[in-house]
Amino acid sequence: MNMKLLAVTSCPNGIAHTYMAAEKLAKAAEEAGIDIKVETQGSIGAENVLTEEEIETADGIILAVDKSIEMDRFEGKRVLTCAVSDAIHKPGELIRRFESGDVSVHRSRKEDSEKPGISQTIRIHKKGRAQNPVYRSLMNGVSYMIPFVVVGGLLIALSLGLGGEPGAKGLVVPDHSFWAPILKVGEAAFTFMVPILAGFIAVSIADRPGLAPGMIGGYIAADGSFYGSEAGAGFIGGILAGFIAGYIARWIKSLPVPRVLQPIMPILVIPLAASILVGLLFIFVLGAPIASLMEGLTQFLQGMQGSSKVLLALILGAMIAFDMGGPVNKVAFLFGAAMIAEGQTFIMGAIAAAICTPPLGMGLASLLARSKYQPEEQEAGKAALAMGFVGITEGAIPFAAGDPLRVIPGIMAGSMTAATVAMLSGVTDNVPHGGPIVAAVQAVGNVPMFFVAIAAGTVVTALLVNVLKKPVQTK
Repeated sequence: MNMKLLAVTSCPNGIAHTYMAAEKLAKAAEEAGIDIKVETQGSIGAENVLTEEEIETADGIILAVDKSIEMDRFEGKRVLTCAVSDAIHKPGELIRRFESGDVSVHRSRKEDSEKPGISQTIRIHKKGRAQNPVYRSLMNGVSYMIPFVVVGGLLIALSLGLGGEPGAKGLVVPDHSFWAPILKVGEAAFTFMVPILAGFIAVSIADRPGLAPGMIGGYIAADGSFYGSEAGAGFIGGILAGFIAGYIARWIKSLPVPRVLQPIMPILVIPLAASILVGLLFIFVLGAPIASLMEGLTQFLQGMQGSSKVLLALILGAMIAFDMGGPVNKVAFLFGAAMIAEGQTFIMGAIAAAICTPPLGMGLASLLARSKYQPEEQEAGKAALAMGFVGITEGAIPFAAGDPLRVIPGIMAGSMTAATVAMLSGVTDNVPHGGPIVAAVQAVGNVPMFFVAIAAGTVVTALLVNVLKKPVQTK
């Protein structure tokens, strides 16, 4: 009887990595003669959802996830948890671990199972290096924050681009204009950014009891009036509020309480106590110092000129391309997204140009020197061009996986070039995304130079990678 496995894949953005991991797992299972069904938890929600009957009869479950997911349904099953990148790069190894019996059974932690109504989030069973829980919690918050920033940024960009009139302070939307309420809706969407970020960081740590204290702490962090500051604590304050709220809530969950109080712990006691504690901490201790730090950072960025801007662009471009959607990429992306809310849209402008350069560059490279690429890489090059247009850096992964020492330096050089050209020419971006698609929705300032930056980075990547690569050996 064939082994039957199930899997769940989910990355922070819920776009490329989620589906690439699912495809790789399905292909590896087919080659091994094993039945597998993969549930994808992408940006549009869960697809191909695993049923209770399928979970009951499965021999094991692979969880290739970079953010928190609920674990109740996998109780008592053999569960192997790994990063999404592991499912992309070594799916066969993950499947072989089930064949060898090298996978432990998932059991909920004792303190969680004693509290009704609280769903357990992901626990790491993988031997050796476990996924960083701080990174996982941060990416959980980022994944829920991004839609608010995208919607807010697009609405603001559209209202200014189509309804704005030039004035002393730049483009201004007149109060009587049709676009004035659209602008207000966009600004309202932006106000949710930090509370959502903080709330879902806390959820990742403490499950649902962390949501209210996390969002309340994030709101206080973003509103400087709570602690006598004109500037709020921004995204740094929101991140800190989320972690503080989450760990306070988790600590309260671990306290022994009479059984009669257990039903109200997750809905009343934990959220109330954690909200009070995180609120007081920010109002009287943390808020003002972090707000001063954010104000200093904003002034520093505003004052950057010449060589200092070039250095920032080089660093951001290198980070974006280095792991093509991985943790290093996400750090740079989160910084750029957060700076949009602080009014420093030129940072996201540089990142937006760098984001699409690796897939576009590798697509062009595969067209210019077909003899240096396998047939499947030539097909991947066509897909990479499409992915680059919509700003999906992961389109370069198939090339980097097969030849990392030649491809990664080339794509890093291209992204650094694109970011530098965009930074020096004053390209701006009001939306946390990249590629030509953001120019199509009027989210980019200085569109001509935006495309010049992308073209320059794409050409540098294609030429450098093709110089480094050798022709494919034919049999």
